[in-house]
Amino acid sequence: MAEALALVAATGKRKTAVARVRMNYGSGQVKVNGKPMADYFPREVLLMRINAAFEAVNAMEKFDVDARVRGGGPSGQADAVRHGIARALEKIDPESRGPLKRKGFLTRDARKKERKKYGQKGARARFQFSKR
Repeated sequence: MAEALALVAATGKRKTAVARVRMNYGSGQVKVNGKPMADYFPREVLLMRINAAFEAVNAMEKFDVDARVRGGGPSGQADAVRHGIARALEKIDPESRGPLKRKGFLTRDARKKERKKYGQKGARARFQFSKR
């Protein structure tokens, strides 16, 4: 069974998660790695985060989304999918750039885990110091 060509494709990133999003006109069905979004992301908060991009431009049930996401954990993956959806919505309708930008959905969140440094307990934490 051949899948229909995507209307637009976009990439979203967050922490180490990368989401490749393909979007078509449809009934609002969102699939992540072949599963319905509600099955892939069990927490309601993550579903709300993903849907926030659609709510910002009043496009709740206008598009079908097929997202492939790899790396990171559930929270990073959900934000990567939202980032990809926002980029795809902007490609479809350049007028939607304003509301998406104001909500911060088009901005790549560059925060990542900081590496542990040698001679220290962690990234910032030091070993206990005793003066005497």
